[in-house]
Amino acid sequence: MSAALWQRELREQFPIVTAHPESAYLDSAATSQKPRAVLEAVQTYLTTSNANAGRGTYPWANLTTELVETTRERVKEFLGDPEPEHSVVHFTSGTTEGLRTVARDWLVPHLTDGDEILVPYADHRANLDPWLEAQRLLAARGVHVHLRALPYQTVSGDYDHRALGDLVGPRTRFVAATHVHHVYGGDMNVHRIRTAVGPDVPICLDAAQSVGHLPVALDDPALDVDFVVFSGHKAMALPGTGAVWARNARGPAFRPAGWQGTPNTVGIVSLRAALDWLDAAGPDRIAGWTAGLTTRLTDRLRHLDAYEILGCPTSLAADSALPAAQRRHGIVTFRHCDIPSDDLGFILYSHGFMVRGDSLCQAGAGAKDGSVRVSLHVYNTVEEIDRLLTVLTSLA
Repeated sequence: MSAALWQRELREQFPIVTAHPESAYLDSAATSQKPRAVLEAVQTYLTTSNANAGRGTYPWANLTTELVETTRERVKEFLGDPEPEHSVVHFTSGTTEGLRTVARDWLVPHLTDGDEILVPYADHRANLDPWLEAQRLLAARGVHVHLRALPYQTVSGDYDHRALGDLVGPRTRFVAATHVHHVYGGDMNVHRIRTAVGPDVPICLDAAQSVGHLPVALDDPALDVDFVVFSGHKAMALPGTGAVWARNARGPAFRPAGWQGTPNTVGIVSLRAALDWLDAAGPDRIAGWTAGLTTRLTDRLRHLDAYEILGCPTSLAADSALPAAQRRHGIVTFRHCDIPSDDLGFILYSHGFMVRGDSLCQAGAGAKDGSVRVSLHVYNTVEEIDRLLTVLTSLA
């Protein structure tokens, strides 16, 4: 089957997309749209066996409990977990809560005075604020932990892996990193972080922009991380759904603290259906399709002098010589030299394009750092990109 036919068949499975052919949804980095299979799975569950999990012994409750537990195993399978018998999956409301859970319940109890952790100061705030909070909690107990900023390359926005090696010392206990940057769209080359920090330091990976968008294969030695945290709503599932996967190979076992209340059973059902849908569609094919659209947009946009592309401007141009690992994954973020980003967002919406136009929740960014982000998924088309480029060219 050709890529165009494959994509067309998948696009038709998104009711909200097909119901609004005049509009182009270009904000999938914020939240993805939901295929019919996910919506039907939720409706079937709510109308046939809705009950609480881990509470009650009647059939509906038993079935719900089983759905929750088997979805944990489904997450491990989807991520390519090489040792599922040792790892755990904890469901959360999303990436933000997941990272805070790792910070509060796993990291804080096991740090001592003078320890150091490496954290990203220019990624999504969800991958900075939890570690700052952990530092404050420890300081209140008289334990002083040093946060070291991950270094970045000026042009590409990638981590500076050579400089990173100089920051690692005998008290380095933890690294928080991002898989795909939510502004620049670049693969942050986590395998180089492992090389820089050595084999013993735990790495926590914010995978909000990778899970559901491209293959995430934990059985690949290049992805030797200890935590993977992601949001279900960015991966075709319902909002309020996410997960922490913990390898349990370095440091103490991951066990969320406190009483575990009622889980988001409907969200977990949607996540199970979403992972099944993504597997059937093929994460590698999805990544290839969005990379092609990103190439088309970047290659034309970089020749319009009115626009500044954030990150490496040639990272997904048609004539780029960069290796695939350094290229963009479905995200192109830019500024207009004269039109403020929020105004440009409104202008684009008036032409039928739904994009993100603000500071993008980037740590350290303010209103003056606003930009327009186009983020793509498998339901987007070549025609939408060409229409967008026509409008952007008219504004140049």
